Amino acid sequence: MKVSILGNGLTSLTLANLLLNQGVSVDIFSDQKSRKINKIQTIGISKSNAEFFNDKILNIKKLLWSINKIEIYDEKFKNEKLLNFENNGKQLFSVIRNCDLYNSLLSNLKKNRLIKFKKKLKASNFNKNNFDLIFNCDPNNFISKKFFYKKIQKNYNSFAHVSSFSHKKFSNNNTAGQIFTTNGPLAFLPISPTETSVVYSARGKKNIDLKNLIKKYNTRYKIIKINKFISFELKSSNLRSYYHKNIIAFGDMLHRLHPLAGQGFNMTIRDIKEICSLIEFKKAHGLLLDSSICSDFEKNTKNKNYLFSSGIDFIYEFFNHENKINNNTFNNSLKLFGKNQIVSKIFTKLADDGLMI
Repeated sequence: MKVSILGNGLTSLTLANLLLNQGVSVDIFSDQKSRKINKIQTIGISKSNAEFFNDKILNIKKLLWSINKIEIYDEKFKNEKLLNFENNGKQLFSVIRNCDLYNSLLSNLKKNRLIKFKKKLKASNFNKNNFDLIFNCDPNNFISKKFFYKKIQKNYNSFAHVSSFSHKKFSNNNTAGQIFTTNGPLAFLPISPTETSVVYSARGKKNIDLKNLIKKYNTRYKIIKINKFISFELKSSNLRSYYHKNIIAFGDMLHRLHPLAGQGFNMTIRDIKEICSLIEFKKAHGLLLDSSICSDFEKNTKNKNYLFSSGIDFIYEFFNHENKINNNTFNNSLKLFGKNQIVSKIFTKLADDGLMI
């Protein structure tokens, strides 16, 4: 089987590593000669996804920082926790820097003889019939504009502001926190004993004073230095059709989420799990690895992905609505749910595995 991957982002490199480990030849086409990955952004990876990543894609254990507890607050309740997720001190998820993950994936690919890095993708130099399967991870190429433009989209009229800060050593820096402010959720994600990343999803203008907001809502750390931050507009989308003939859309092209629960890349890893399962099934039964994977993948994932992304949007809108009308009904309900261990386990399981239906 010969596969082409269009794009050279994090999703493309992750998928390429998986396919190569399955003995599949891969050509990567990209419109960018090299990709600059900023050193600010981090990714949260759920426990089950991290285990899959280490087993089937690339062992990144040394790059992961373990999170064993998650605390949810609302500024209207000041220091009172709405929700508290933990599992007897066991790992809930891990945090990793985008740049560390990207560089590790790329370095590993360059060692493999089954991969080829191709020049800029053009209609004149690309023949889809040369490949059994094509994964399109680039929303800006001519294929995306021709076949994958029909989406269910939503603009949150918000921006995500991402930064990090160094602080005095905090040896037990394994608790992630999220505060629902009047303008949106602010998350503190530990990276190491001396550094913590911040993601603030705020409604309104792009220009904000993030440094003072970090100082205002920080109650745990003795901050030494707050780094520069980047901002990007927040939108959600779900692609209506996952494939066209032997071309399958992948990554953010399929689904984009509000970063409220840090599930964007986790959904992509679950999609890669499904691709892995389909390949392994066909190989075990002596079946051809062909474009039938496209229809099987859509059938097995599309409804689950849409329900899951809609659930994340539902939670965001509830908090957003309560802040606008100054009503605490939902938050009071969350506090009651948070005291119920069964409900807490269900939420934790959903965040880890997604919808298993």
